[in-house]
Amino acid sequence: MYTDSVLLESRSARSGMTHRVEVLDKVKALAFSTGAAQATTRDVANYFEVPVKTVEKLTERHREELINNGMTVLRGADLHAYQTDTLSVSSEPGSGYPQRRSGLTVFSRRAVLNVALLLRDSAVAQRVRAYLLDVEEVARAHPGVEAVRQSAEELRQTVRTLAAGYGSLDRRVGNLEAADAELGTVLQELAPVIGRISTRVERMDHRLAETERRTERTEQVVCAMSQRLADMGEDMRAMREELRGVVRAVGAGPTPPESRMES
Repeated sequence: MYTDSVLLESRSARSGMTHRVEVLDKVKALAFSTGAAQATTRDVANYFEVPVKTVEKLTERHREELINNGMTVLRGADLHAYQTDTLSVSSEPGSGYPQRRSGLTVFSRRAVLNVALLLRDSAVAQRVRAYLLDVEEVARAHPGVEAVRQSAEELRQTVRTLAAGYGSLDRRVGNLEAADAELGTVLQELAPVIGRISTRVERMDHRLAETERRTERTEQVVCAMSQRLADMGEDMRAMREELRGVVRAVGAGPTPPESRMES
């Protein structure tokens, strides 16, 4: 049977307890300022009613253990996505100008329970450990009750996960609706410009069609002229033949040279 002091001193004892995250809400409601399934350092400090510095020092001393139980530091793209989805970019409420964070430490519910098993000078943490030890004692005495409790906790965890996902989805849908409204406004502003461009393009189409018609008529005229010139060439050759025949008939002299006549 574990005791409070054993939990505070033994990492192996704590590792067998951190899955019972339901005890947190049994002692006190754990509120996440972001509305997501991760608590900030300030959320953890508020829950255990201790200064933020106390939590920060504890995380420095037990960083590896807490990381194994779900504590993480968001940076870069992960931090940007987290801030965009759930958190303001300002580092402290009420600060004059928002300061961008280089990193943000967040805790899963399991990591918050891990903090409860490490904090010595917190009345809330002491109640969490006492409740946890009671739950463990009941579980050993009544295995069937523990199975039911475990199923209920899994159901509650599923509901929490779905609720967090729905909140994120709802915000994203809202962003899409806002973007759609903005796009509609832009399209309304562009409508007159698009209308004028459409009119000019239509006029150009008419001009191109008229140019094509004129080109076609010109080609027809050129073809007709070419045909007439060909017919005139035939007439000229016939007249030269007739002239040679007349000259030969009257004996007026030698037949005009072929080349001169043709010239």
